[in-house]
Amino acid sequence: MTCKNNWSNDAAKNYISKYSALGISEDLALRTFSARLLGSDPELVLHGGGNTSVKSTSRDILGNEINVLHVKGSGWDLATIEPEGHPAVKLNPLIKLKELPELSDEDMIAAQRQNLLDPNSPNPSVETLLHAFIPHKFIDHTHSLAVLAIANQPNAIELCKEIFGRKVAIVPYVMPGFELAKEAFKEFQKANQAALLEGIELEGMILINHGIFSFGETAKLSYERMISLVNTAEKVLKRKVNLNFKNSSKSNNNSNIIIPYLRGLIGRISKNYCENNHWVFDIRNNEKTKELFSNKKLHLLINKGVATPDHVIRTKAKPLLLEMFEPDENKNIDEQIYNWVKNAKGKINNYVSEYEDYFERNSKLSKEEKKQLDPLPRLILIPGIGLIGLGLNKKSSIVAADIGQAWIETLLSSISIGDFNPVGEKDTFDLEYWGLEQAKLGKNKPPHLSGKIVAVTGAGGVIGSQILKQFKNAGAEVIAIDLDKKSADLIADNLGGNTLAIGCDITDKKALENTFDDIITNFGGLDILISNAGAAWEGSIAEMNESLFRKSMELNLFAHFYVSKYAIKIFHSQDFCEEDKDNLIGGQILFNISKQALNPGPNFGSYGISKAALLALMRQISLEEGLNKIRANGINADRIKSGLLNEEMITKRAASRGISESEYMSGNLLQSEVLAIDVAKAFLALAEMEKTTGALLTVDGGNVAAMVR
Repeated sequence: MTCKNNWSNDAAKNYISKYSALGISEDLALRTFSARLLGSDPELVLHGGGNTSVKSTSRDILGNEINVLHVKGSGWDLATIEPEGHPAVKLNPLIKLKELPELSDEDMIAAQRQNLLDPNSPNPSVETLLHAFIPHKFIDHTHSLAVLAIANQPNAIELCKEIFGRKVAIVPYVMPGFELAKEAFKEFQKANQAALLEGIELEGMILINHGIFSFGETAKLSYERMISLVNTAEKVLKRKVNLNFKNSSKSNNNSNIIIPYLRGLIGRISKNYCENNHWVFDIRNNEKTKELFSNKKLHLLINKGVATPDHVIRTKAKPLLLEMFEPDENKNIDEQIYNWVKNAKGKINNYVSEYEDYFERNSKLSKEEKKQLDPLPRLILIPGIGLIGLGLNKKSSIVAADIGQAWIETLLSSISIGDFNPVGEKDTFDLEYWGLEQAKLGKNKPPHLSGKIVAVTGAGGVIGSQILKQFKNAGAEVIAIDLDKKSADLIADNLGGNTLAIGCDITDKKALENTFDDIITNFGGLDILISNAGAAWEGSIAEMNESLFRKSMELNLFAHFYVSKYAIKIFHSQDFCEEDKDNLIGGQILFNISKQALNPGPNFGSYGISKAALLALMRQISLEEGLNKIRANGINADRIKSGLLNEEMITKRAASRGISESEYMSGNLLQSEVLAIDVAKAFLALAEMEKTTGALLTVDGGNVAAMVR
């Protein structure tokens, strides 16, 4: 798809006006504007990639005006960057570094930080010196897929000269850092002199196997040169780049059966290499993945490497290809699944072994001692299912899948004009194990529920929404399930961060089947089910209509039974044929029961009886599934303002007892009203109690009659 020029003079003026009111210079305002334009196009920049800078002036602590370089800081994304995302570095001291014959990474980073005007700013980009050495005011750097399709050709240098002429400098592949900065400046000088002799201006640089730079004296000129150069590259490609992250076709439903089996397999294998054994999937299946699968040279192509070395930290050097799962209705399905899982396990272990060999070979060539990263794939290809991105959370799996799709686009467009010839193994290894590149991933310990997939029924209610919030804050991926889709959407929107909302009548088994299919398709499996939905109808047993009693049993008992069955099926799939009990992933089912199960009240028989049966269901599951490391526990809560206990009912009950509403709500041993957040925290606590099953945790402020005994 042709790269569009989205520059707007009016928008640029608005940025200048907006940031001027905040004391931001025009240079930095325009730098922010054009950086966002670049970052908004995934065919140019993906997930924190790319670099932008502007040379300007500022005042030091003594009030002297000095030359500075505003350059993208570590951790910022060009699509959403703010002015502070381009920290100011003293320019002249950086330029002097050009005279050094060599400079270690540590000294380079130290020099850059020592020259920051604000010591609290993020680390300047690892390519800061390159931006400093090139004399132009505005400099843009992207990983344009169209350019990479050309820059990864075996004859890339000759081809770039033919396509771009004297408009660009061409820099052979050099690892980012000081050496690249010097090499780029050398090639810039040569190309600039040649361009001047022909009476033209140098517009940019092509970094072979890496990306493209453009520059100019204005933000508009540098941006428009980037767009023009990328479109020049695009015109050469016989197969045009068209990166589309939306699924244009659904995965084969029969093939989808094996997704939770794969998730469990990856999780159990990963226990040998990292603390985490819960992985989140992001699945893409579209015409582009099918185009890749149909290529006769598929096995050769997928082993060639990444489109740009920067991507290796997100995707590893290559994806894992697994066999398509095509069940035969005339054969035993369990046997077919067993054979597929066995084959997949062998291929995963082979991938791991090859990675370990790759590390061993290349670490011996390194001057510094390296510690092996986990050897697990981040991209898996399965015909009929598509491309699967793997991550320790949904965000990282999306990043992997996005880059995987960009790799497919680059690869297929590249072979349309020749071959795909990215950097070799040694250069890939150097980037993957480069400390400055690894710093992009961060070293913070992930939240304790990171990687856990949690589904909550009755999510639109007061208690359900609080449960979702608590688990989301603990790092889990959450799914909001509610009869009212709008309520589920609302809580999902409020929580953000890839929360999935599903509208479902949980008393409808077919609707539930579709719901759990959606969970598998969106995340790969399930770890915790919180069966929270319920409703209460008043009426004495003597006067109650049979249909109302059945309605209560259907929602407050059978629906919990249905969702439990689906959850257990997934848990079993994720631990399929695992004989070592210590290696099981297991799962959890947490029920919102009620004090009515132990301490029934008058005229709530349909509710109390169904909840007493639910308590028995919880205990039965814990009894039968304990050996499978599946835990079942429940919460008994009382007097929580919610859809069950609304203002009208509170007023009525308080009046019948001759007390105030406040006294009614705090009528417990602690004389304190119990809130929905208290119940939610209790669910979270139960989820973290790994050695507890069959337990009933009371959250009612203290009620002797409802105490478990």
